[in-house]
Amino acid sequence: MGDEVWQSVTPQISRSWRSNWANLSTDFKYPQEVRRLIYTTNAIEGFNRQLRKVTKAKSVFPTDDSLLKMLYLAMMDITKKWTGRRQDWSLIHAQMAIYFAGRMPE
Repeated sequence: MGDEVWQSVTPQISRSWRSNWANLSTDFKYPQEVRRLIYTTNAIEGFNRQLRKVTKAKSVFPTDDSLLKMLYLAMMDITKKWTGRRQDWSLIHAQMAIYFAGRMPE
């Protein structure tokens, strides 16, 4: 679809894209593998799902501290299971070292 079609269908969105294109287009300077790593939400959603599972079992916590302790212990258990490594991590790490020079650990 051309720009004219989108302008007629969604004029507000089209204007927003056009006026913010300088900010939106910066994402495209990174290779696809790096963009996928930066913007993926699967790991975050899985982590949140596991925390919800822990808090769902107990609906009332006597204090805020007891809730924080429960979440802390759950996070320790969850992170122990993170042993997997992305198949293309070497490529992604090399690309990120170029784009984020000086900010990437060796």
